[in-house]
Amino acid sequence: MVLPLQLLPTNHFPLNLKPSPNFQRMAQNLSYTNCLVAAAAAAASTANANTNGGRNRKLPVLLFDIMDTIVRDPFYHDVPPFFGMSFKELIECKHPTAWMEFEKGMIDEMELTRKFFKDGRHFDLEGLKSCMRRGYSYIDGIEALLCALKQNNYEMHAFTNYPIWYSMIEEALNISRYISWTFCSCIMGMFRKEET
Repeated sequence: MVLPLQLLPTNHFPLNLKPSPNFQRMAQNLSYTNCLVAAAAAAASTANANTNGGRNRKLPVLLFDIMDTIVRDPFYHDVPPFFGMSFKELIECKHPTAWMEFEKGMIDEMELTRKFFKDGRHFDLEGLKSCMRRGYSYIDGIEALLCALKQNNYEMHAFTNYPIWYSMIEEALNISRYISWTFCSCIMGMFRKEET
């Protein structure tokens, strides 16, 4: 998710971003489209940013959700098979608030292992973490977009609900080359406000 930004009219993209041949396919992915909207907003505001007294910082500052916007979320495709069940079965078996408590930093990994399933069954925590690590990858086309924004001096921050495992994403993809892990629910102890 990208926070709503006011789009200013423009006839060009100062970032020299051009739709790739895969644009139609990528535009069908809502998360990718949100990133394109952010890029368009950033490009459209260049004229305003150039009048900021000579500072190198361009406005707007961009805030990105991470999972399924920047990074593929393995929870939906990789985790159910790890547990030997369908996604629907996993949702029915898991504790209704354990993952959210973990995302907020209210419980640690050990408490998550005790609480993850409603029936309290044990699972291989290290195996789950390995499954997650293997599943992390950039969404198609996103790294090039982040690189273009970074090269054009746009300030970018994570604004995401995710547990301390964001460090595993960082280890796998080195996202901090582009985005600062500024607003993570596990650090802040609260969720970003969801869209209504």
